[in-house]
Amino acid sequence: MKKLFTLVSFIALTVIATLSTVRAQGITTPRVPSPAAKVSQTVGISTVTVTYSRPSVKGRIIWGDLVPYGWNVQNFGNQKPAPWRAGANENTVIEFSHNAKVEGHNVPAGRYGLFFTVYDNDSSEVILSKDSRSWGSFFYEADHDQLRTSIHLRSHPMTELLTYDFVNLTKNSAELVLNWEMKQFPVRIEFAVDSIVFANATEELKGPIGFNWQGYSSAANYSLQNKSNPEQGLKWADRAVTMNKNFNTLITKAGLLQLQGKTTEFKKTQEEALALGTNAELNTYGYQLLNAGSMDEAIYIFKMNTEKHPEDPNTWDSLGEAYALKGDKENAIKSFQKSLSLDPPEAVKANSTKYLKKLGAM
Repeated sequence: MKKLFTLVSFIALTVIATLSTVRAQGITTPRVPSPAAKVSQTVGISTVTVTYSRPSVKGRIIWGDLVPYGWNVQNFGNQKPAPWRAGANENTVIEFSHNAKVEGHNVPAGRYGLFFTVYDNDSSEVILSKDSRSWGSFFYEADHDQLRTSIHLRSHPMTELLTYDFVNLTKNSAELVLNWEMKQFPVRIEFAVDSIVFANATEELKGPIGFNWQGYSSAANYSLQNKSNPEQGLKWADRAVTMNKNFNTLITKAGLLQLQGKTTEFKKTQEEALALGTNAELNTYGYQLLNAGSMDEAIYIFKMNTEKHPEDPNTWDSLGEAYALKGDKENAIKSFQKSLSLDPPEAVKANSTKYLKKLGAM
């Protein structure tokens, strides 16, 4: 009986302690006046995410007053000079899914506290701290910095609510900007996108994707389209061809051989691919060559397609476009007229007619 009483008493005390903790914490309510926010941007297959709180200007003097210039001792914490928390409440946190370069400096993947210093001459420093879980900059420790580097501020239209955004996106980079009041804090972020894609593809091909030819073909095609690491791309292309020899696998392999200057092997593989190509595949390949500026090669493919499928008006329409873009007016007109003579679908008819009018043949 005594053991039972002790057990019941223990459970009761545990419940009371738990309820006290819950009451002390309170319920989740809207954060006022600096709402929480999160913004994320994908660069290549990598992501940058910023989690922050958004104070408002509210008619206050921001720079040099609410946000003091330079480094300042906080009224709490370790009482050491600290930068601005670049937001409100907890640390502003920036997270990189892969290794990155920030303002030209290597930064490992991970989470960092994001800070800025502001000076009276539109210069600033951006700081990434390994302490990402602190509250604001009250406990800032300079020797925990992963990165500290100078940036130059820009003027910006009035922004009432502090806002992070991503601008000037390229294949490999983006610019993270903090906009508040009439200042903009720009931070350039870069990723080695091709290297990251190749490393990721290598791992993905060890899983279910590696059991089908499409996985290897897509990896090889990425190498070809981006003209990156053609040696590895060719290995993937060979694997795809071994698993399924078709137009797509062969033409990708041919392109990688051409990229490496292996002309004889390229021509042999290309001819093998073309022999297997369907009407639609040859037409698509012709336009790929056309978009790449390879006019003569595109015309060769389109002409081959008209020979294989002489009764298809679309093949003649495509050949006409290639001749027109090259500036061969005579052959372009002949091709478009041939297309119209074959009773084409409305879309093909409209395209051939449009070009003939442009060429002064209608």
